Amino acid sequence: MTRIALFLVVVVAVAAVVASLIPASGQAVGQAAPVFVTKMPAGFRDWAVISVSHEAGNINSIGAVLGNDVAVKAYREGKLPFPDGSIIAAVHYAYVPSEENNKVFGRDQSFVAGPPTNVQFEVKDSKKYAATGGWGFGHFNKDGTLGNDALMNTCFPCHAKASHDLVFTRYAP
Repeated sequence: MTRIALFLVVVVAVAAVVASLIPASGQAVGQAAPVFVTKMPAGFRDWAVISVSHEAGNINSIGAVLGNDVAVKAYREGKLPFPDGSIIAAVHYAYVPSEENNKVFGRDQSFVAGPPTNVQFEVKDSKKYAATGGWGFGHFNKDGTLGNDALMNTCFPCHAKASHDLVFTRYAP
């Protein structure tokens, strides 16, 4: 009887060790969880405007923050955390004075979107992007090429400081 009990204890112990080696994410051993969005979502330029942004200082850009239907619904309903499937896009441009408008106004006071600088995305998928708070981040250069890993590695640490589910932008109805 003691040999059977000892055998069962060993079998359970081995099963526990094997189970602990399998990643909880369901990924194969050795695969890193994806943290970057590597493809621009189709049709994002037709999404609803959530808000606009202006970043001064060295960046000095103006942008439109857009959301897909899932994100806009969550914003309107004040739903946090954002549901899976939410996608937020920030389309950035250089912030430049408008000589044409300033002539009409009689002084320097008008600024407009200049040349495009980049497009950034946040995609909510709590399983795929579990390692980065449920959000995948993407940065695409003005020519549509994917930003480098060093740049994209700064996204999550910065957004982790945002108090609304890793999102800085508030809805501007």
